[in-house]
Amino acid sequence: MRLLIQWTSIIPALAWLLYFSGLIQTSDIFQIVASILLILSVMSSVHHSEIIAHRVGEPFGTIILAISITVIEVSIIISLMVSGGDDSVSLARDTVYSATMLILNGIVGACLFIGGLKHHEQTFSKHSVTIALVSLVSIVIFTLVFPTFTKSIEGPFYTTPQLIFVSITCLIIYSFFLFAQTTRHREYFLSEGEEKNEHSGKISNGVFYISLVFLVASLGIVVLLAKTLSPTIETIVTSYNLPKTLVGVIIAAIILLPEGLAAIIAARKNKLQSSLNLALGSALTSIGLTIPCVAVVSSIYDMKIILGLDIKSIILLGLSVFTVMLSLSSGRSNIVYGVVLLMNLAAFIFMIIYP
Repeated sequence: MRLLIQWTSIIPALAWLLYFSGLIQTSDIFQIVASILLILSVMSSVHHSEIIAHRVGEPFGTIILAISITVIEVSIIISLMVSGGDDSVSLARDTVYSATMLILNGIVGACLFIGGLKHHEQTFSKHSVTIALVSLVSIVIFTLVFPTFTKSIEGPFYTTPQLIFVSITCLIIYSFFLFAQTTRHREYFLSEGEEKNEHSGKISNGVFYISLVFLVASLGIVVLLAKTLSPTIETIVTSYNLPKTLVGVIIAAIILLPEGLAAIIAARKNKLQSSLNLALGSALTSIGLTIPCVAVVSSIYDMKIILGLDIKSIILLGLSVFTVMLSLSSGRSNIVYGVVLLMNLAAFIFMIIYP
């Protein structure tokens, strides 16, 4: 255990050292090393998140991981919006849309597929899924669909009053979702047989705080290395005559790796409830926090931001949400649901390459 903690602590430190050294941009060798450290940092973040989840119990462990990743993601989006040019007006929308599609189809689909492959059938709380999906559908429609059809301003934009209203709505919905998940209906989000105080005394305070620090350090360097390596990824993508929008999907996938890996590991251990807590909670956190933060920044810097999706993207998003709702409606999962969701993800990526 001590050796594992040391290994997962050294890797983020080496990654941060390489990042600040400036050597990544000097040669292909250092870019390969950075890519390896990025993957190992993802593994480190998953390990530390499992320690934290074991210490604080569910659903707080998954909430900490989801919020940590989303806060870092939001900070990167805002920094690119402030320093970017005309391309930054759709940055928040593209990032949130890609993250939502990857979570709903990729992470949830992979969890249902791998869990079904090993355990044939897994159970989870229908109540927890319903609470999460009701909240998610409302937030998704408010943020990514309505702007395309409003008439107060031409184009897929919100006026300032509309943006303020939607931001407040997102925060209220997300706040009450957290209230239900952590307090009022916490029992819905616990795995079967899991005791609320099961974590007490198993992880010392020292190990807990060390893991919390290294979780944030690991997540931070994952995002920064992904951002640093994005020009290389863009060069590779364009060399194959692929659309640049695919780069954003790849970067979003790298950022979501810790959540995805943690969720898949939980599903393989027959803890599908924890997987769904993490996946659906991450989707809600990503939209519920990102849009209000972006709204504040756009107001301060008097920037226009595109939020509305085009019709094709709305249909794909609607298909994804509807399929997830049907797949999780019975409280029992099987491999077929996972395959269908993964095919939705394949369609999403295919339509980017061949629009």
